[in-house]
Amino acid sequence: MKKLMSGNEAIAYGAYLSGVKVGSAYPGTPSTEIMENFVKYPGVYTEWAPNEKVALDVGVGSAYAGTRTMVTMKHVGMNVAADPLFYVSYTGSNGGLVIVNADDPGMHSSQNEQDNRNYAKFAKVPMLEPADSEEAKQYVGVALEISETYDTPVILRTVTRISHSKSAVEIEPEPPLVEKTALPAYQRNPGKYVMVPANAKRRHPVVVERQKQLSQYAENSPLNRIEPGDDRIGIITAGIAYQYAREVFPTASFLKLGMVNPLPEQLIRDFAGQVNEVIVIEELEPFIEEHVRLMGIAVRGKEIFPNIDEFSPQIVRECAIAAGLIEAEPASDTPVPRFDLPVRPPMLCPGCGHRGVFYTLKQLGVLVLGDIGCYTLGAAPPLAAMHTTGCMGAGIGVAHGIDKAGVIDRCVAIIGDSTFFHSGINPLINVLYNQGTTTTIVLDNRVTAMTGHQMHPGSGRTLQNKETFQVNISALARGIGYEKIDEVSPYDLDKLSAVVEDHLASKLPSLIVVKHPCVLYAREKHPVPVVDPDTCVNCGTCLELGCSPLTQEEDSISINPMLCNGCGMCAQTCPTGAIQIAEINS
Repeated sequence: MKKLMSGNEAIAYGAYLSGVKVGSAYPGTPSTEIMENFVKYPGVYTEWAPNEKVALDVGVGSAYAGTRTMVTMKHVGMNVAADPLFYVSYTGSNGGLVIVNADDPGMHSSQNEQDNRNYAKFAKVPMLEPADSEEAKQYVGVALEISETYDTPVILRTVTRISHSKSAVEIEPEPPLVEKTALPAYQRNPGKYVMVPANAKRRHPVVVERQKQLSQYAENSPLNRIEPGDDRIGIITAGIAYQYAREVFPTASFLKLGMVNPLPEQLIRDFAGQVNEVIVIEELEPFIEEHVRLMGIAVRGKEIFPNIDEFSPQIVRECAIAAGLIEAEPASDTPVPRFDLPVRPPMLCPGCGHRGVFYTLKQLGVLVLGDIGCYTLGAAPPLAAMHTTGCMGAGIGVAHGIDKAGVIDRCVAIIGDSTFFHSGINPLINVLYNQGTTTTIVLDNRVTAMTGHQMHPGSGRTLQNKETFQVNISALARGIGYEKIDEVSPYDLDKLSAVVEDHLASKLPSLIVVKHPCVLYAREKHPVPVVDPDTCVNCGTCLELGCSPLTQEEDSISINPMLCNGCGMCAQTCPTGAIQIAEINS
């Protein structure tokens, strides 16, 4: 029996079938749904960690104890988890450890296009890359076997199209549910696991020797296979690019790689000897192409296909036609219908509390140093009230740097609650320690909203939906030494403005916690405001909120009751009192 599954669903299923018992992750598109699906299987333990480094450290500990373990993250999460990735490469993993890394070509939900195949090469760990959901399921088990055979972590790389696209997956017999028993006592081996310089020096040659063994494995593994065809063109490819290339070059010869680090050099030489011309088709960086070229084999790749954005069959076909690899298809006499869809600008959800914060900061003319989250949309017009966004937790450090540089602008750092727990606490300490004056605003909506309402240390529930300790951000800040702290609702615009002004006037490092649950998560609905057309002067002041239910008609503003959440911010901004509401959130 087969079932349609996304790549993320298939990875979770494969982990369950392969006996993974512990899963740890930080949510990030396109990887989030892996752990959300894995938690549904019986006999497993899963958790959301505060960040990817913590998730991987937890996974390393579980694997050290001899348990099959999976850790998942998006591509920029690997930057955060780089420290444990490199040390566990030296120590080895004992139990199987698979690290699922989801790259995001095309930047659908990311701040960069980053090719993490380079991390595998840099850290000297094997990397597998599936080309569909069935391979995604299978490769989890293969990765765990490699991990345990060669005493190494293994990275399973996906991209957005594999993560989210659905294809057929073979349903396997349910594995027997084994009663949970205590593991044997932990195997104490400081020489292997304590990475002081003397031990690390002894482990480095082990890593080098392991690479040689893995290179031999790559030569003979069924993950890498030659698919004979027309010998005029031979295409080396992997992952989703294989599917696109197969569609565009149906008769060509292929070397389909499922293991992209280490690469099978002899297999590549054998393949190159069977074809007249070698072409590499791969998204983003010329990772495979450069390796093939260093082997002394003539190859074409990025001179034909771009190293930016994600591929599609159309892009591969157009590039191949331009390079003369295939002929253009004759134009059809039948006109193809065109549908021009209206552009939907990105904006905050109706009733979102973040809107009041950015509206207020814009009115006050404040320089806003931002962060990664839903609230990054505060940079979009008409709010246009965020001036930098870098990576998770960067806003506070950037604001402190601007403060120390002597810039006279009034500025604040802004960060979400999940991002604060991820990497905002250290820079908050840094401001205090280095005598800064930065005002930090934490947008506390009690959930990781951007990636689909996952729990975090401030939510009070775990990934397994168990009630747990709820971290109080204000109390945490007091504990590290902050004295000037205020909590305020994002819907009381006058009070919010007064609090921000007060903090900006202070010479103390300070914290403002803007508290209100995410409106989509809490599913709150309040009375919809009513516009009095006789009082409305159609000035458009309320439209500066950038709230989608508000529309400027010929004579007055109108409010779409199907979209409106009833937050009441438009009523507070109306200069003539034309917008009335029965109650306003507080």
